[in-house]
Amino acid sequence: MPVVETPVTLTPSRAVLNDAEVHRIRNDFPILGTEVNGRPLVYLDSGATSQNPLSVMEAEQEYYEQRNAAVHRGAHTLAVEATDAYEDARTAVARFIGARTDELVWTSNATEGINLVAYAMSNAAAGRGGAAARRFAVGPGDNIVVTEMEHHANLIPWQELAARTGAELRFLPVADDGALRLDDAAAVITAGTRLVAFSHASNVLGTINPVADLVALARSVGALTLLDACQSVPHLPVDVKALDVDFLVFSGHKMLGPTGIGALYGRAELLNAMPPFLTGGSMITTVTMERAEYLPAPNRFEAGTQRISQAIALGAAANYLAETGMHRVEAWESALGARLVEGLDAVPGIRVLGPRAGEPRIGLASFDVGGVHAHDVGQFLDDRGIAVRVGHHCAQPLHRRFGLTATTRASTYLYTTTDEVDAFLEAVAGVRPFFGAN
Repeated sequence: MPVVETPVTLTPSRAVLNDAEVHRIRNDFPILGTEVNGRPLVYLDSGATSQNPLSVMEAEQEYYEQRNAAVHRGAHTLAVEATDAYEDARTAVARFIGARTDELVWTSNATEGINLVAYAMSNAAAGRGGAAARRFAVGPGDNIVVTEMEHHANLIPWQELAARTGAELRFLPVADDGALRLDDAAAVITAGTRLVAFSHASNVLGTINPVADLVALARSVGALTLLDACQSVPHLPVDVKALDVDFLVFSGHKMLGPTGIGALYGRAELLNAMPPFLTGGSMITTVTMERAEYLPAPNRFEAGTQRISQAIALGAAANYLAETGMHRVEAWESALGARLVEGLDAVPGIRVLGPRAGEPRIGLASFDVGGVHAHDVGQFLDDRGIAVRVGHHCAQPLHRRFGLTATTRASTYLYTTTDEVDAFLEAVAGVRPFFGAN
């Protein structure tokens, strides 16, 4: 399978985003013109899933209208065009995170990417993959390290791997201010650590973790690193080579793409040494009735008919974000995040989790309204056209750490205006009076 090298990075405008440009951007997102309960939609749930620009929806529709065929199988014109579009999308997404094209594996989402690595390590522990795969094997006496702020997708696969192999699962604790307690890390990441898996940015706290420090600790004991970038790739400039992580995962639907598509980045030498997770057609070189030989990465991890239209649409999403400029997106959302926290802190009876305004954080804020359940807060806001997420946000242990069972989360994106944040804050100020919680 030919390897397509990464093209030159796009160089968008460096001008700061402002409300006027954000209003122009919103024209690309027809759903943002929707009314809910007779009021203009204020969509503050992009941390759960983002909205799609027209170019993404058109890319998926164009594939079905003009190129629908199985990729990497046929020799006819449609099959060649579909394969070219599919691999062009891989190139676009790989370029977006600074990876080589052969280092990007399509998955259904970030959860599948993490499970892929966990099951590959389990297969290596079972002796699959030969001598090259032994570096991934874990067993009794080894440990796997995660942090206390992980969402379930980056916790449960490691719980299962530990249970299957006899390895120990360890945790880096979180301080009251939402930062990792790195002073404790040297006692947690030790000579027996085989892998350190952690989030780049917390989906609950908004904390941006010190990737370089954690990678250095892992490297010092020979451990691999896996970065959960679900809340960073859509919102911050991410360069996997600069971060120096071994694996990185993210989901397409959180970065303007469709559902059902995500990606796993892995250093090429690791992917090519790792035993596959799913097996079947399209990932092999030779098959006899007794055994099979596998293709190099990324194809060795892409068994069966793939998510072709979704991959093509995700490529369009990556191009849209690259053309907008991720430094500009980051700066805009950082300002919105600070505005959220400052505004919520000013409302009596509100407790905001995570870093304070002015400290590094992504553009989201999770908070508890004293005396009012988060589900009631969500319903109150929805009645006013404001969409937020309520519950434990797939992070029960983290909520338990802060003595809560649920919070309300407002999360922004490049299409969020300051007026929307202010409308949300004004509505939140009315929650406790409405429910008589004063």
